[in-house]
Amino acid sequence: MSDKDIIAAIATPPGNGGVGIVRISGNQLESVARGVLGRELPQPRVAQYSSFVDAQGNTIDTGLALSFPAPHSFTGEHILELQAHGGAVILNLLLERVIQLGCRQARAGEFSERAFLNGKLDLVQAEAIADLISSASARGARAAQRSLAGVFSGKVNALVAEMTSIRVFVEAAIDFPEEEIDFLADSDIGKRLQQLCSDTETLINQAHQGQLLRDGIDVAIVGRPNAGKSSLLNALAGDELAIVTEIPGTTRDVVRQQILIDGLPVFVADTAGLRETEDLIEAEGVRRALQVHEKADLVLLVVDASTENPANLPVLPDPKRTIVVWNKQDLVGKQYSHPQTEGLDSVMISAQQGFGLDELKRKINQHAGISEASDGVFSARIRHIEALRRSLSLCCNGLVQLKQHAAPELLAEDLRQAQHALGEITGQFSSDDLLGEIFSSFCIGK
Repeated sequence: MSDKDIIAAIATPPGNGGVGIVRISGNQLESVARGVLGRELPQPRVAQYSSFVDAQGNTIDTGLALSFPAPHSFTGEHILELQAHGGAVILNLLLERVIQLGCRQARAGEFSERAFLNGKLDLVQAEAIADLISSASARGARAAQRSLAGVFSGKVNALVAEMTSIRVFVEAAIDFPEEEIDFLADSDIGKRLQQLCSDTETLINQAHQGQLLRDGIDVAIVGRPNAGKSSLLNALAGDELAIVTEIPGTTRDVVRQQILIDGLPVFVADTAGLRETEDLIEAEGVRRALQVHEKADLVLLVVDASTENPANLPVLPDPKRTIVVWNKQDLVGKQYSHPQTEGLDSVMISAQQGFGLDELKRKINQHAGISEASDGVFSARIRHIEALRRSLSLCCNGLVQLKQHAAPELLAEDLRQAQHALGEITGQFSSDDLLGEIFSSFCIGK
């Protein structure tokens, strides 16, 4: 980056508020400060009451100016923040003024990108900033904060350190055969590789829980007409989202809603009742319901406990992603024991009265893979999990090369690629396309 490449953006959300911030980052801010403040940069980390002026010396607004010298700033460059009143017009006038003074409008996520490029954050921590801002629950925010604090990066770096140590030993045996270093005779190498695979698998499971807290799961509510599907959606959401009547076929299109279940974002889809029908509109609803059923991460198969035959369910359930929800407990009585469906998880509820909903929510979290101990997890993304899985596959393959084929060269190559995959997570190895994709998803001013 050029020393003259100074970026600026409004760092607070659009709309009116008590305070709005224009953030400026670059390596030559003295002329910008003189132009907008009428004097030199403020003392480092000291809030100074200032007038913000236009090109004619007229006051745009008054507020606080703060200076953060390099390298002790968020981006690692000099930063100047102008804290004005939080009106959209005022902030846009301030932004226009600093652009007149040589700044340019920052791209989305460019402040965080510069922090990464200047070594202030690794890529996981930079992504955690966006996750923290967009978190939909306190649980998700805590997970993002742990990643920002370096918990996830520390675990990845620990794997890299162990992998490096093993690579040094293996490649020494290859490069210096005259020293008679027989790593195959050293049983510790096999044990260390096995432990490395085990540790990577553990990290994958932890990262998966963090990814679920960030991205959530898709849940489809399916069943016959009048089984209580719409009533269940309303009960889970705590609101009257779907129309509920005694007339079969009331729901004809897919009704979608995002809800939180113990901090897990759940995207629920209520669907049309599954039955044969000559009504063209209802038939289209049934077709869409079956599509949603096929694509969902989890299916809540709602059945009427007062009438349904467990041997005649409306769809063929997948045991790994289905919970059979026996509804209308209020009609059959609390002592009623619902029919057992072999190989399927099930729960008894009353969507109208609220009985059994806590147990159903617990089972949803359980099927999603969120454990009670997940309060210690960190936020993660699908790309992190995919990189970890590639690394695990390569390490396991390397272990096979060691045990079955006595091929140190192949083992060394597998370990090199595995380490490269781990480096993609923290940004040690990254392409410009990947960085562009990641940071373009950030908000302007961060």
